[in-house]
Amino acid sequence: MAPFRASLPPGSRLGVLRHRHYRNVWLGAFASSIGNWMELVGVQWVVAQQTSTPEWLDAGLPPPTIMMGYLAAAQLGPTLVLGMSGGLLADRANRKRLLMVTQSLLMLVAASIAVGSHLGIATPGYLLAVSLLHGIVMAFNVPAWQVLTPRLVPREDLAKAITLNGVQFNLARVLGPALGGIIMARFGASVLFDVNTLSFAAFLFAISLTPDAPAPPHDGTSAWRRTTEALSFVFHSRGPRAVFLGMFVFSLLGTPLLRMLPLFVSDVYHKGEDVFGLLLAIMGAGAVIGGLGMRLVPAWYPKHHFIPLAITGGGISITVYSAATSLWLAAPAMFFCGVFWLWSFNSSMAAMQLLVTDRMRGRVLAVCNTVVFGAMPLGSLLAGWVGEVAIGWGGATRGQGVQAGVGVLGAVLAAAGLAMLTWRTPEVDAPAVADGGLERRPGLMAGL
Repeated sequence: MAPFRASLPPGSRLGVLRHRHYRNVWLGAFASSIGNWMELVGVQWVVAQQTSTPEWLDAGLPPPTIMMGYLAAAQLGPTLVLGMSGGLLADRANRKRLLMVTQSLLMLVAASIAVGSHLGIATPGYLLAVSLLHGIVMAFNVPAWQVLTPRLVPREDLAKAITLNGVQFNLARVLGPALGGIIMARFGASVLFDVNTLSFAAFLFAISLTPDAPAPPHDGTSAWRRTTEALSFVFHSRGPRAVFLGMFVFSLLGTPLLRMLPLFVSDVYHKGEDVFGLLLAIMGAGAVIGGLGMRLVPAWYPKHHFIPLAITGGGISITVYSAATSLWLAAPAMFFCGVFWLWSFNSSMAAMQLLVTDRMRGRVLAVCNTVVFGAMPLGSLLAGWVGEVAIGWGGATRGQGVQAGVGVLGAVLAAAGLAMLTWRTPEVDAPAVADGGLERRPGLMAGL
């Protein structure tokens, strides 16, 4: 099936949003993303506050640094186990119907958080259990969403659509946390969870308006063969392997910043939920500006240079943020974290989408999602462990332990980015690029 046609002329100022069905889904996803970011603020803040009380700590229960890792594992860990199954299903099922089902289930999960909060039973254990259900559904939702986008725009607009998806996601990261902090401060977490539940309706309505998106014809190959085919493509092809490695490293070493942010706010800055929402909003603003700024990057500038630069910049920004003890220093660093975060993940995802055929897209993206999302909770647990070592062996305070955990991982991330700049992989840009003579010699300055 060919991509859905544009309803407005290609020269329209709306750019990729001139494609009507993509525009509808983009707007619906934007509304839902705002709600999701509000929920993230609420769940993380509630768990951080409940696990920081003397009663919790005196009972010998896991400290908040470790609980943040457990929460990340519950939300993202299922993708490590079920991610490939989600990709296989996305390649075989009707993409529109699959996304409708997963979004409906996510709406029910969000409603269970809201009900639990209203009934006063939203304990850390309850929120971990519901977050695990959320993670299981997301293992199937993410591949369905990723393989739908290429069916809504022509190939020449795919990279722009992926970038705009990132802008939508991060613009929601500006509005969602800011609104979430205000709502929690004025009305409590329960109302915040109610709003998130309602936000799913907009996305479901937008998806319902799109034409059917049936899967490509099935050739009868077994699920095991199709899985190994996708794994072989990712790990045995130089370009996809390099893109995958960059995404994995950033997920493992960079994303713990988000999971530990509530503890930075409470234990380092000694502020409340409004500042937590503000910092997430600042990071989202950086990502939005970064997404818009990508238009200024020359089309000829190779992705196999740009992606390692973004990884390096992200590592440096995270390290600087972790060392800051005042909001005046932390806020600018958080802004640049958002810029480089978007540059790294969006450029990597665009490169992978262009390297893979539609027949394998769901499976290949599932391989990426499985390891990338699986790396996130591992990174959070690693940051929590480093922080606890600093507290237990180094005599650090709780706030200093959080800074140490995130800062050490950020420094390693920056070093990894520099290594990728030094040993480049031209095949990231396209098979033709590898044959066309872009230099292969290692060298940091040439990589810039």
